[in-house]
Amino acid sequence: MQLFLPIADIPINVFLILGLGAAVGFVSGMFGIGGGFLMTPLLIFLGISPAVAVASVSSHMAASSFSGALSYWRKRAIDPALCLVLLCGGVAGTASGVWIFSLLRSVGQLDLIIALSYVVLLTGVGSLMFLEGLRAILRSRGGNTSVTRRVRAQGWILGLPLKMRFKRSKIYLSVIPVIAVGYFVGFLGAIMGVGGSFLLIPIMIYVLRVPTFTVIGSAMVLTLVTMVVATILHALTNHLVDAVLALMLMVGGVFGAQFGARAGQRIRGEHLRLLLGLLVLSVGIRFAVELVIRPGELYSIRDLGIGG
Repeated sequence: MQLFLPIADIPINVFLILGLGAAVGFVSGMFGIGGGFLMTPLLIFLGISPAVAVASVSSHMAASSFSGALSYWRKRAIDPALCLVLLCGGVAGTASGVWIFSLLRSVGQLDLIIALSYVVLLTGVGSLMFLEGLRAILRSRGGNTSVTRRVRAQGWILGLPLKMRFKRSKIYLSVIPVIAVGYFVGFLGAIMGVGGSFLLIPIMIYVLRVPTFTVIGSAMVLTLVTMVVATILHALTNHLVDAVLALMLMVGGVFGAQFGARAGQRIRGEHLRLLLGLLVLSVGIRFAVELVIRPGELYSIRDLGIGG
């Protein structure tokens, strides 16, 4: 069953998009992360332009993070002060990212930058996840009990000014690195269509020493707000948000996430990290191959609309 996507300007199989949304939702539910860093590349592989994929996935990420943020809010696992500081940087980063997005699109370099960004991000993060999961499995097979240790914040971070007490997280920290992290995640989301939780959470836990019980919920709030802002700005400035595509992805994602959460509870943590790292790394390698492979048509003809 074919359906024409008005903004993407291509026909697409409805069941294929629903299945894609379900598959990414399954992965998100299994690993407890947002699926934007997988959804956007997969849409690009299906022939949807990178610009439309990034803008449309932003709305999908906003919708998928809403229920999670609401759940953590009810459990009082969100630090309002931490969210507010993160959002100060996140909204500014999102606005900057959309501006850079529009600039790159106007000069015809957007597709290349998105592809290169995914190659660097996914291969780097995927390799680290895969190696860390592999080491954990080898330690467990060798009979070594791995002790989780919290990495202390760097001395220069502890010495930064403008410190603020985050009562629910029970930390006393400068707002400068928190705003910087929020800005980075917001900028990344606007350019690449990713929520950024898979980068934000490790940085907040291991670098800034924020407790885990408030990090995940606060990260979801940041993802929700920045993705809503990115969707609005992309729709107003670039007119690239395909509502039909985003709606189908949401429907598939809701069903897939339920089954993924159940499957994730049956798999050991180190195996989950290994599988996730392998998945992320494989998508990054696929992007790298797409960049260097010889196209089937070396030249294309386009009507410039010049009368004569």
